[in-house]
Amino acid sequence: MKINFKKGFTLIELLVVVAIIGILASVVLASLNSARSKGSDAAIKANLANLRPQAEIYYDGTGAGTYGSAGACSITSAGVVTGCASNVMADTTFRSGMTAAASASGNNAVGNVGGTPSAWAVAVPLKTVATTFWCVDSAGASKSVTTALSTNTVCPTS
Repeated sequence: MKINFKKGFTLIELLVVVAIIGILASVVLASLNSARSKGSDAAIKANLANLRPQAEIYYDGTGAGTYGSAGACSITSAGVVTGCASNVMADTTFRSGMTAAASASGNNAVGNVGGTPSAWAVAVPLKTVATTFWCVDSAGASKSVTTALSTNTVCPTS
């Protein structure tokens, strides 16, 4: 009597392979989320860095030697603008940079123009650590801070 064995994989072997593939997929997806957040942070930094030359174009042109009238400005990630009065933050190109940074962050971009219209600052929360902000100002600062901008026209020291 000859026994005819069929060759193939057992159910246990197939389940082990599926489990290994599932574990590998979860590791890859977790690292992709981290990469997306870091990409958003890079976009925030790039958009805010572009504000400085745009502010100087406003200063030399429309602002006639100032950054405009004092005031605060807030732009949501959806692009809703609050307060951007007749100052550099009302400039279309400047405002679009703030909007792009807010959109990348998923949080509000906050900016202030000083009382003597000689200074401005903008801060946006980073995507990777929401309690950390990227701040740029007219004094040349471009840095990560843990203190919110509030009404300052220079980036906080911490």
